[in-house]
Amino acid sequence: MSLPLDLAPMDAPMVLEHVARIYGEPLLELPKDLYIPPDALEVFLDAFEGPLDLLLYLIRKANLDVLDVPMAPLTAQYLAYVEAMRETNLELAAEYLLMAAMLLEIKSRMLLPRPARESVIEDDPRAELVRRLLEYERMKLAAARLDMLPRVERDFEWAGVFVAEKVSARLPELSLHDLQLAWLRIMKHARLTQSHRVGREQLSVREHMTAILRKLGDGDFVVFDALFDVKLGAAGLVVSFLAVLELVKERLVEVSQNEAFAPIYVRLADASRDHT
Repeated sequence: MSLPLDLAPMDAPMVLEHVARIYGEPLLELPKDLYIPPDALEVFLDAFEGPLDLLLYLIRKANLDVLDVPMAPLTAQYLAYVEAMRETNLELAAEYLLMAAMLLEIKSRMLLPRPARESVIEDDPRAELVRRLLEYERMKLAAARLDMLPRVERDFEWAGVFVAEKVSARLPELSLHDLQLAWLRIMKHARLTQSHRVGREQLSVREHMTAILRKLGDGDFVVFDALFDVKLGAAGLVVSFLAVLELVKERLVEVSQNEAFAPIYVRLADASRDHT
């Protein structure tokens, strides 16, 4: 069931709800002797975001159902607001006049007589207006929810921190001697950490004995040091010395020295007997 809108006479003073507060008391009615500048109503008119916003405000103010709006009183009150706008700001009232024309059209269509037969279903002239009002109300509620979210420069500010440029540290100069010392440290560490593998080397004393006898084959004296080849390594020198001792033991070679600390000579024993 639709409720009629309480419309004030056009010549009665305009009553506004919570227009302002003076010392905490709400000002509901403007004084008759109050001077209102021409641009003073722009604040009130700009409070509505458009014709649909004003229309929705009038419907909610009268606690009406959007799906069943009484067009006659709603159109009258809407035109009263538009008339107040037109007196102060024609440019602002222009877009509201289009909605007023739409309301008058809907009102006139609803005043037309209805068909006698109830079986004929006629479209409600208010259907398009109701659809637009419901869609606008949903958008308005969504915008209100978005407005409740924190916003930069309204609810908080970005804090900026100045960070000085990073100064690159200057590395000390490096000389060739420093590189050499570093390389020696690496080699020393490598020697200390390397693994030693002990292998068994096959060395024959008999083969070294044969090689020494070949060197003494001419029968001449040969310096003791000339019988050893340093290229054989420590193990080869030891085996060569054992071979010389074995030859002396078997009396196949003769070892002699002219005086103390003099060179030692070695020759074949058979060569000494032949010489005798």
